[in-house]
Amino acid sequence: MKRISIGSWAYTIGPYASNPVDFETVCAKLSALGFDGLELGGFPPHPNPDDLPNGDQRQAVIEQMESHNLAFSGLAANLWAEHLIDTDDSGPYIAEFTKNCVFARDLGIAGIRVDTVQPPTIFEKVDEATAFKRVTSTFRQCNEIAKDHGLYMTWEFEPGFAFNKPSDAVRMLDAVDDPNFGVLYDTSHGHMVSVVGSRQPGEREVLEGGQVEFIRMLRNRINHVHLIDSDNTCHKDENGEDETSMHLPFGQGVLDFEALIPELAKVELSHDWWTIDLCFWPDAWGATEICKNFMDQVNERYFEISAS
Repeated sequence: MKRISIGSWAYTIGPYASNPVDFETVCAKLSALGFDGLELGGFPPHPNPDDLPNGDQRQAVIEQMESHNLAFSGLAANLWAEHLIDTDDSGPYIAEFTKNCVFARDLGIAGIRVDTVQPPTIFEKVDEATAFKRVTSTFRQCNEIAKDHGLYMTWEFEPGFAFNKPSDAVRMLDAVDDPNFGVLYDTSHGHMVSVVGSRQPGEREVLEGGQVEFIRMLRNRINHVHLIDSDNTCHKDENGEDETSMHLPFGQGVLDFEALIPELAKVELSHDWWTIDLCFWPDAWGATEICKNFMDQVNERYFEISAS
């Protein structure tokens, strides 16, 4: 059986930014719905390294989670204020990453998520070769720091960030070249990258075999999984422009989970978590139970034998 979690950021950013759901309320609801845990968006108003700088505060979060019979499936580190591609100085990014590694370790979290921070339009300012060198050099350093803190590092590729083609995922993995570093495979992002080719600079790159082919390309190097639906579109930013993949509740999009789940089930992870991601969904709070019911059915259908 897979342990099921959900990203807490669904209740704090986008449509919820002006009225976020507090952490205790999130924990109580997830516990009542039978979730095994949550994936922590490590930024206000939920627990984060800046608001909880000392050990006693962090221990209190652990006890709060335990009181609800929940565990952490991972940490989405708050690195979006940092510069990664448009600077030669990776020091501030690495310092912020290190701070988040300490935070994750203190909370007993095993994996830390990153992305390339800046949108694909960054190549209008920084040439792709330079950008790739800066990202991979920084990721290699961060991966060593993650290992020093007992964490695996997972990179989430998506239309909204630079290096969003299928071949980019392979190139990034080859360049970092360490088993502790892998990709976070999100089914909505996977669709928008491999099938739609959304926001790809230059020549559009998609795969004839779609997500199934993409998962097979990456299978041995996927180290974290997010599941959610897609409707072939991107979430819009405040200016009405495409930003990153829409994340729809299961059954409201076009994804063929009958094909995707068996492929993802073959992925050998170092843990047993699968995470629901309702990022930017306008009624994430209301859709949570629907998504949990879907994942319960996935567990019953695909993992019941392995659990017996």
